[in-house]
Amino acid sequence: MNAFLNHMSFEFRTGLRDKSLLLMNYLFPLIFYFVVGPIMAKLNPSFKDTMIPSMVVFAILSSMVLSLPNPLVAARESGIFRSFRINGVPASSILFIPALTAVLHMVVVATIITVTAHLFFNSPLPTDWFSFVLAFFLMSFASAGIGVLIGIISSNSRITILWSQAIFLPSMMIGGLMIPASMLPSGLQKVGMLLPSTYALSIFRGFAENGGISPIWSIVILSAGTLLSFLLSGYLFNWNNINVSRRKNPILAVLAFLPYILGFALLS
Repeated sequence: MNAFLNHMSFEFRTGLRDKSLLLMNYLFPLIFYFVVGPIMAKLNPSFKDTMIPSMVVFAILSSMVLSLPNPLVAARESGIFRSFRINGVPASSILFIPALTAVLHMVVVATIITVTAHLFFNSPLPTDWFSFVLAFFLMSFASAGIGVLIGIISSNSRITILWSQAIFLPSMMIGGLMIPASMLPSGLQKVGMLLPSTYALSIFRGFAENGGISPIWSIVILSAGTLLSFLLSGYLFNWNNINVSRRKNPILAVLAFLPYILGFALLS
C-alpha cells in the first residue's frame, strides 16, 4: 500500500511540475472555459444553463484523452516500464495510477469551474448534486480508460494524437458540449451516442428530467465502457517496444467501444 501511495503521490506531483501536463490538465481547459464560455453564453443564452457540465466534460476530455496517453508511450519508449518491471511494480499500477491522479486533478478543475461559473457568469448550480458527482466520476474514469488504452496501443506519440483527436473533436461537435444534442439533426444525435460525453451529459441533467437518454442506461454504458477499457489495456499492455512479435493485435481495442455501439443500436 505504501508503494502504491508513493507512486500515486509522485504521479500527482509530476502533473503539477511537468509543463505539458500542467498545460493540458489545468491551463488549457481553464483558459478555454474563461474565454469561450462567455462567448458561447452570448451567442446562445441557454448555454448558461449547461455551461458547468459542458466545461467540466471538456476539461475531462482534455486531461484524459489528449494528455494521458503521451506519458505512457514516452515511458515505454524510454525503458521506464522495464525498470518498473525489474523493481516489481505491477502493470496494474502503471495503468491505474496515472488515471487516478488525472481524476484528482480534474476534481480541482471541476471545482474551479463550478464555483466561478456561478459567481461570474450566473450559470445555475446543479440541482441534483448526486447526479453531478456521479456523472463527473463516471465520465472521468470512462475517459481515463480510453486515454490509457490509446497510450497502450499507440506505437509512438504521433499516433496518440490521431487517436485522441478522433475522440476529442467529435465530442466537441456532436457530443453535446458546445451544441446541445436537441439542436443537432437527428442523424448527428444518433452518431453522438457513440461518444461517452453524450451519456455523461444525460446524467448531469439528472434523474428528474424526462426525455433523452435514460440516466440509468447512461450509468450502465459508461461503467461497462470503463471496465472494458481498463481490462483491454491490461490485456494489450507491453513492457517495451522490443518484442514486437509478441504484441497482441491492437485492433482489439475497438471492443472498448462495444457498450457505446450497443447504446447507439438499441437506444437511438
